[in-house]
Amino acid sequence: MKGYLVLEDGTTFEGEPFGVLKGVFGEVVFSTGMTGYQESLTDPSYCGQILVSSYPMIGNYGTNDQDSQSKRVQVWGYVVNEPCESPSHRLSGGTLDELLRRDSIPGIRGIDTRELIRKLRRQGTMKGAITTGDPEAVTEEIRRMKSPNDTNLVARVSTAEPLVFESGKDAKVVVIDCGVKESIIRELRTRFDVVQVPFDATAKDVAEFEPDGVFVTNGPGNPAHGEMQSTTVATLSRLKDDYPMMGICLGNQLLALALGAKTFKLKFGHRGLNQPVGFRGRVFVTSQNHGFAVDADSLADAGMELTYRNLNDETVEGMVHKELPIFSVQFHPEARPGPRDTSSLFDDFAEMLVDA
Repeated sequence: MKGYLVLEDGTTFEGEPFGVLKGVFGEVVFSTGMTGYQESLTDPSYCGQILVSSYPMIGNYGTNDQDSQSKRVQVWGYVVNEPCESPSHRLSGGTLDELLRRDSIPGIRGIDTRELIRKLRRQGTMKGAITTGDPEAVTEEIRRMKSPNDTNLVARVSTAEPLVFESGKDAKVVVIDCGVKESIIRELRTRFDVVQVPFDATAKDVAEFEPDGVFVTNGPGNPAHGEMQSTTVATLSRLKDDYPMMGICLGNQLLALALGAKTFKLKFGHRGLNQPVGFRGRVFVTSQNHGFAVDADSLADAGMELTYRNLNDETVEGMVHKELPIFSVQFHPEARPGPRDTSSLFDDFAEMLVDA
């Protein structure tokens, strides 16, 4: 059976369906990682997106019960050149195809992903669809559809109610869950008692847990979406003078908005585990997954200083407040592709709580 990846400009790539057999619409984005496909597929930050893997063969070490970043596959569709059907690894418990089928996610294989990614780099991310139907008819549907970023994707992936993780630590952190990865929760739990609250928790909700600090997580979509502005951003704005804060990825953008800075959409985003970031004359290899960024020119008016910068396009990768105990990074220090270049940032947050 033939399958198609169709872009909103009418460009069509022919391949073969794998995973579950159904059509899906979403924002077509690409990742440059050679490994880490299971982590990417299960990362809530990919909600709303059809993910394209740049490496030609994906799935050669299979899937397992340890690498998932959430309870299910979060991408809406998956595009690869060649999925490995006979993975080899001592921890492998199944194939990529089986993982997609388990969570009813469609994929398409046999696509010239190099050509596709070059197009996305030239023209930027686009709406698209995976289908086995008439590509021309689907093109019209894609053009009429709203961008996933026009909806509040965070509401789809955030916890519905508070989750408490007590381990007898000296400090307690409230985690505002905008689509948190499991590896972030693990890092925090080694240092703090953790309370994970929904993205729309109010300042009063947070204060009732009597935390020593507040952490803002990664997640999908546009940080400046109206519902995010009226919930998470408003809450952070009310809490900024009361607690030390740290943010990662979307959390970096939400803190920037809460403090008065601005964000914007990147042409094709940063997705992969080989993004170079500069900091005080050093270069860190980082894992990233985002389509929006903080406007560097707006940081000064928000009382923030730029700390980390992306060495590919000079965009903001981290910031710190000039007076308040608040800092954030755009990359994922918990992923540690370096492999441990920036994991010490969690220790910095712990020290910040002690000093506060």
